[in-house]
Amino acid sequence: MTDTAVHVPGWRHIYSGKVRNLYEPESTAPGESDTLLVVATDRISAFDHILSPGIPEKGKILTQLSLWWFDRLSDELDVANHVVSTNVPPAVAQRAMIVKRLDMFPIEAIARGYLTGSGLAEYRQSGQVTGIDLPGGLVDGSKLEPAIFTPSAKAEVGEHDENISYAEMVHRIGQLAADDIREKTLQLYATAERIARDAGIILADTKVEYGVDEHGTITLGDEVLTPDSSRFWDAATYQPGRGQDSFDKQFVRDWLASDASGWERAADTPPPELADDVVEKTAARYREAYRRLTGRAFN
Repeated sequence: MTDTAVHVPGWRHIYSGKVRNLYEPESTAPGESDTLLVVATDRISAFDHILSPGIPEKGKILTQLSLWWFDRLSDELDVANHVVSTNVPPAVAQRAMIVKRLDMFPIEAIARGYLTGSGLAEYRQSGQVTGIDLPGGLVDGSKLEPAIFTPSAKAEVGEHDENISYAEMVHRIGQLAADDIREKTLQLYATAERIARDAGIILADTKVEYGVDEHGTITLGDEVLTPDSSRFWDAATYQPGRGQDSFDKQFVRDWLASDASGWERAADTPPPELADDVVEKTAARYREAYRRLTGRAFN
C-alpha cells in the first residue's frame, strides 16, 4: 500500500505525510472528532524525498512494532500515548490504529546515545550538536554518556527538518513543555536502549513526537522506536569509527549516497527508483528488527 490516499469505508482522508495517511470519522463534522485513524503505508523516505517503490509490508511492521513499544513503555514509564484502539477497518488491517486527536508540537524530540548521522556532521564542524558541547576526538559511532537531547523543527513534506538548540525549542513551545518533553524523551531512550540491548540491538538514537490531548496532557504520538524513526545497530558487530551493520533505513540512505544509485543529491533532482535488491534487503532488515525486539517473526 503506497497510495497517497486509500479509500477507507467510514473514514474521511484529511492528510498524507511521507509515510502515514490520516483519516477522521465520516460521522463527524470536519475537524470535530476526538479520534483519528492513522494508516502506515509502505512508502519510504530518505533525504526528505518520498522514494519509489515502497518496501513490502513496511507499514504493517511499523504499526505492529510501534504498538509493541507503546505497550512495553506503558509498563515502565509514566508517559501517556495516543493509542485508543486497534479495532480498525479490514482494508487497513495490521497497518493502522485509532488514536487520540492531539494538538501536536512542531518539534521532533531526538535522543542520541551515539554520535552519527547529522549529529556527527555537526560535531565535525563545531564540536557541538545543537549547541551541546561534546568531548574532542569522537568518531562515527562513539557512545555518548550521558545520552543527549537534540531537538529539530518539523518541516512540511518535501522540506528539510532543521536542527535547533534547546533554547530555540523553549522559545517556540515554552519552558514547561520543553522541559517535560526533554525529560520524557531521555527517560524513554534509556528504557528502550536497555530493552533493545537485551535483544542484541544497539539503539543509537531515536525520534519521537508529542502533542497535547483534550486534558492538556503531553502525550506521545505518531510512531515510536521503529526502523524509520530510530537507528538500530547490530550489537554483535558494533565498532566505533565506521558505519555500523543496521536494521533500519540507513541501508537505503547509503545506497542513494553511493555511486551505484547514480544520484547527485546536491543537484536537488528527484532520487532514482530503488533497485530491486535494495528493496528486498531493506524489507529483510525491517523484519529482522521486528523479530529481534519482539522475539517473534513478523507474519
